[in-house]
Amino acid sequence: MPEFPIVRPEVIGVDTARWQRVQETARRWTADGKLPALGVGVCRRGKMLEPILSGTGAPDAPATLKRDALFLVASLTKPVTAAAVMLLVERGQVTLDERVAAIVPRFGANGKEDVRVRHLLTHTSGLPDMLPNNFELRAQHRPLADFVSGICELKLDFEPGTRVQYQSTGTAMLGEIVHQVSGVSLPEFLKKEIFAQLGMSDSSLGWNTEKKGRIAAVRLPKEQQGKNWGWNSPYWLGFGAPWGGLITSPADYLRFCVAMLNGGAIESSRVWSPASIRAMTSNQLAAMPKIPEEDRRGRPWGLGWRLNWAGDPATFSDFLGPRAFGHWGATGTMCWIDPDLEAAGVLFSTLPLDMGSNLYLVRLTNMILSAMK
Repeated sequence: MPEFPIVRPEVIGVDTARWQRVQETARRWTADGKLPALGVGVCRRGKMLEPILSGTGAPDAPATLKRDALFLVASLTKPVTAAAVMLLVERGQVTLDERVAAIVPRFGANGKEDVRVRHLLTHTSGLPDMLPNNFELRAQHRPLADFVSGICELKLDFEPGTRVQYQSTGTAMLGEIVHQVSGVSLPEFLKKEIFAQLGMSDSSLGWNTEKKGRIAAVRLPKEQQGKNWGWNSPYWLGFGAPWGGLITSPADYLRFCVAMLNGGAIESSRVWSPASIRAMTSNQLAAMPKIPEEDRRGRPWGLGWRLNWAGDPATFSDFLGPRAFGHWGATGTMCWIDPDLEAAGVLFSTLPLDMGSNLYLVRLTNMILSAMK
């Protein structure tokens, strides 16, 4: 598959001086230690600007970030896992309103028999974000199958379709649905059906050990420091969490974003139908009458994608349009896509969101969008 064409800013309607300011700001923030490392990719109208890669490959280390650096992007994995499920929907193997227990029978335990695939994709299932013993399982280096078994035994926090509660456990079950229906693991499904089709040669769910030296280390929060199960550990990098284990580059993830912008295709390769893209990027909460109005209107979700929350403190930017969508990742990552601008941006840092990277990512996104004519 051809390389993503890299062009000068003016070719895609980006002001050269303002883009230069974006580059200088990104490099200043890493030089000043505000962010250990930063990778930025921006595309518009099917063409990409030269990615920005600045900082160091490891926190508090002198090694300069490599030009071919890879990042653990945490919950930016979730839209990719959701997109895998949508391929099953397109192929007539799953429906959005199918009971999860009809696909994974043991999931129906403890009152979960009415949870639908749609609920998992919109964070409305009633499942918690993480298992109560999440850290203990990680400390024991348990496999993904043990996490899925634990989720199948959970009780719901509320009736499906009545509230929104962000839930990584629901995305874990989406991965298990792909496994059960396709007969292969989610990492293998993504590799064959999405990454290979989109030309995402540097992307994998869980690390490719041949490329482990290219992965930029995340500055760990206190609860992970000194542990052998944290984000930078061989265990976690190889775990392949459906909700947060994607390792990729800014340029690679942009290819996924371009497919979302182009109705499911990139260059000559079509992966999803326009119908899937419309469903993934439209407000799915609007059809759930029991969801509180403030969520349905002000904090909407598509299928795997978070739609633009204009005026909310957790917004991606002050300048994105009403049809924009994207996602955050706890390791300090963000992506946004705006169909009206025909543009997408990925911003990968190595400072976790809870440690303050979100402020810088929003500020830089504002600068990027203000450069577009």
